[in-house]
Amino acid sequence: MRVIDNLDSVKKVIDEACEASGRNPEEVKIIAVTKYVSIDRAREALEAGIVHLGENRDDGLAQKWEHLGDKPVWHYIGTLQTRKVKNVIDKISYLHSLDRLSLAKEVDKRASGKVNCFIQVNVSGEESKHGLQPGGLLDFVRELQQYSNILVDGLMTMAPYTEDEELLRNCFRELKKLQLAVQELKLDSAPCSELSMGMSNDYRIAVEEGATMVRIGTALVGHELEVQDK
Repeated sequence: MRVIDNLDSVKKVIDEACEASGRNPEEVKIIAVTKYVSIDRAREALEAGIVHLGENRDDGLAQKWEHLGDKPVWHYIGTLQTRKVKNVIDKISYLHSLDRLSLAKEVDKRASGKVNCFIQVNVSGEESKHGLQPGGLLDFVRELQQYSNILVDGLMTMAPYTEDEELLRNCFRELKKLQLAVQELKLDSAPCSELSMGMSNDYRIAVEEGATMVRIGTALVGHELEVQDK
């Protein structure tokens, strides 16, 4: 399907989720996750009116940047190795996977200005997931004050891939509670106004529980697995 048709469907789900939870749909930003699709498909997403694009590998970001430049607002949504920070940091507006001080130190060193960062929190407790344990979050936020180029714009999590709606809700509710706890610190370096949670299979629930950014790939741009781009 065309991206613009998929976007209409996604917006409808978000509108319904916002109505059910008493929220304004304008509070929710849609990030098209383009890591599995071609440059042409990513360009189609931009032409459909999508502003935010997400990549999870430095080489994928570099390839699309070469063709699309700074037309999109770029989000880096994957685990970022410290040695690869220099390849991505001045191409992106948001980093969704800050989870350790060594990464923060390198981002602070390499960035030319403040970087909007999401601290990744492993609220599900799954061993396969990256991220801080919830109990260590507040101390981590306090330690980040030493890095002038780090702005804790919000929190991010990846929920379990499941059809258990209550499990998903609990995951997203926990991240919301953690957001409020960070906000109570009242740190200029950590306004923590955003929640990055929800993907193609669970974004409706995430929005109902307070997501301000949803990361949608398959339901929006598809999953082409193209290596070569036209």
